[in-house]
Amino acid sequence: MTKESERTYIQEIKKGPVFIEGWIHEIRDLAKIKFILLRDMTGVVQCILKDEKLMKKFSDLSVESVISIKGEAKPAQVKSPEVSQKEIEVEIKDFEIISKAEKLPINIHDKDIETGFAKRLDYRFLDFHTKRTQAIFRIQTEIANSFREFFYNKGYMEIQPPCIISAASEGGTELFPVQYFEKKAYLAQSPQLYKQMLACSIEKTFTITPIWRAEKHNTTRHINEIRQMDIEVAFMNQEQIMKEQELVVQYIVKKVLEKCSEELKILNVKLKVPKAVYLHYEDAIKKAGGKVGEDFTPEQEKVLGDMYPDSIIFTHSWPTSIKPFYIMPKNENPDEKESCGFDSLYGGIEISSGGQRIHLPELLTKRIKAKKLDPKNFKGYIDSFRYGAPNHSGWSIGLERLTQVICGLNNVKEATMFPRDRDRLTP
Repeated sequence: MTKESERTYIQEIKKGPVFIEGWIHEIRDLAKIKFILLRDMTGVVQCILKDEKLMKKFSDLSVESVISIKGEAKPAQVKSPEVSQKEIEVEIKDFEIISKAEKLPINIHDKDIETGFAKRLDYRFLDFHTKRTQAIFRIQTEIANSFREFFYNKGYMEIQPPCIISAASEGGTELFPVQYFEKKAYLAQSPQLYKQMLACSIEKTFTITPIWRAEKHNTTRHINEIRQMDIEVAFMNQEQIMKEQELVVQYIVKKVLEKCSEELKILNVKLKVPKAVYLHYEDAIKKAGGKVGEDFTPEQEKVLGDMYPDSIIFTHSWPTSIKPFYIMPKNENPDEKESCGFDSLYGGIEISSGGQRIHLPELLTKRIKAKKLDPKNFKGYIDSFRYGAPNHSGWSIGLERLTQVICGLNNVKEATMFPRDRDRLTP
C-alpha cells in the first residue's frame, strides 16, 4: 500500500512510472494481452497486462474489485471510448487485489442499466458506482456549496437549528414522534421557528438542515426525510425575500453550468440560467385553470411552467387561509384575507415557499387561534417576539427537489442519496 501523497489520480497521469488505485470498471481478455479499465473518482484509464508471470493472478479479478497497480504510463496504442485518459495507457508491472468483488446483484454499467429503480435503491451503495448517479450527486454538491457560498459572501450567518422539537413547527399532525427520555418529542418538520428567533437577533441567517414530514405520499416528488436550504432575514418584506431567491437560484445554475459541464452531458441536460416571473396568486391560479382559494395541483404547476419556460415563477400574496399561521397578513391586519406569503415554481415543480413572518405577539396569537391551534403550545415562540423583534422574512428550498429540477430527473428519489419514504427505511 502507499501513502496518499504517492498515489496518482487517473486524471493526473502523465508519461512515466505511476501508482494508481481504484475499481475495475471492465475486464477484457485477449489471449496474450489482458486489458483492465480502472476507475477512480477522477475518471477511467486503460491498463494493459503483458507480463506472463501475472497472468494467473489476473484470473482472480472480477468487475468492481478494488486493486492497486504499479506501472508505466505510455502513449495509448488502442483508444477506448470508455476511458477518460484517451491519450495514455498504463502497462502493468505489478498489481495487488485490495478487495475482490463478488458477483454483482444489479447491473451498474451505464451503457446498459436494465435493473429496475426500486432494486437499484435496494443496492444504492452499488448504484453509486455508475457515472449517472455520481453525476447527479456531483451536481447536488455544487448546488449546496453554491447556496452556502452565495449567502456567506453576503454576510449571512450559518445557523444549526435543533432537529428534535417539543411541538409542531407549522401546526398539523404530520410529525414523527420520538421518545426523548421521559418525554414525548418530534423530529422537526421545519427549522422555521428557530430561524425566526435567530433572525430577530443576528439579522441574516441561512442553514442546510434535515427535516422530516410524516406525510403518506407515494409520488415522484415527495420523500419523508428532506434536506432544506433555508434563509431568514430581518428588515425584509415579501418582495425583497423573493428577490434573494431569484438571485441565489440564478447563481447556483451559473455555477453548475461552469463546474459541472461533464455531468450535465452525462445526464443529457441542456441547462439555462432561469429568468424570474412574478405573478399575483389570483392571476396565477386563474392562468393555471385552478380555483381562487385553493392550492395549485401538480398539473396546474406544470401548466404555469409550460407558459414560462426556463423561469422561476413566483406566485405571491396568497390567501391567509392556505398559508401557515406565522405568515404576515397584508397591512398587519388580522382579518385581512391576503397574506405576504409566496410559492415558487421551477421546471414546472414547486421548489419553495416563504414570505414575511409575523413579528407581533398579539397578532401571532390571533393567527394561531384562527388555525385552530393552541397558543399554549407555542408560548416560547410567541414570547421570543416580546423583546424587540423586527419585521423579517424567509423561505426554504428542498435540496433534493432543486436537484431533481436541475438534473431533469423523473423522480426526487433519484436526487436523494438514501431515500426515506413510507415504505423504505433501508439501506
